[in-house]
Amino acid sequence: MKRLFFAGTLILLGLSLASPATAASQVVYSGIDVWSTRGDGLTFTDFKFEPIPAGFFCANSAPFEGRIAFGGAPIATGEGYELKKTDTIVLRLDDAVFDKRGRAATRIQVRALSLVSTAPIRTSCGQFNVKAVLDGEQPVTRMRIFRENEAGGFFVAPLALNVKLLFTSVGRPNARPLELKQSVRFNNNPRQPWSGEAGGRAFVHEDAVKVDTDGDGTPDTSLPGTSNFVAGLGARTKYVIYNCHWTTDEYGMEKRHCYGMDP
Repeated sequence: MKRLFFAGTLILLGLSLASPATAASQVVYSGIDVWSTRGDGLTFTDFKFEPIPAGFFCANSAPFEGRIAFGGAPIATGEGYELKKTDTIVLRLDDAVFDKRGRAATRIQVRALSLVSTAPIRTSCGQFNVKAVLDGEQPVTRMRIFRENEAGGFFVAPLALNVKLLFTSVGRPNARPLELKQSVRFNNNPRQPWSGEAGGRAFVHEDAVKVDTDGDGTPDTSLPGTSNFVAGLGARTKYVIYNCHWTTDEYGMEKRHCYGMDP
């Protein structure tokens, strides 16, 4: 099966913290991390070396070797769009207890994804809008959390996803979309910061929320709220950092999916 890759770069978003961080807990409680993806061309999938096969879009369509740039589309929730601009949700499945060396671990699973192409792609069969959503049961990977001081530290979190690309012909929004299923296996991300306290524009939603996990626009699964772990927010800093995951394909090209906390 071919793989789907997203690419991008690291972005810093300026924030003003509301108050100094308080002492970090000995436990990072299970909960969700919410992210949003900008439609600035930094997140994309490239079919240059692994084209979409001939005949996919119509009987005589040529192989598609282009690039599809994505941005985020807000995930539907039980109360409308209470997670605001969130398009990616990662669930921390377990409470993570720090040992004496300030290390903890938990299992993580991507539970919702809602990306859309920033512009229609052009084929010999016409133009198509593209949407990327999760496809069925998702793999579970392991997040390692490191506490550097009482305010927070950094984490390492490889991700694995089963993704479905939906291609809808422009001008025929009610037509059944074409489907292309892909597997994504991202390596460990670099040292990404976390804080035990939200500040400035950092988004917190402490209550459980019902979300659309399969991309059909109907909320279907109840997930816990955020907890005492704010991923992407550097402890005692004024920045939210776009979180990047990447992989390297057989041609040695690095691919990334970068998203931030900008709801």
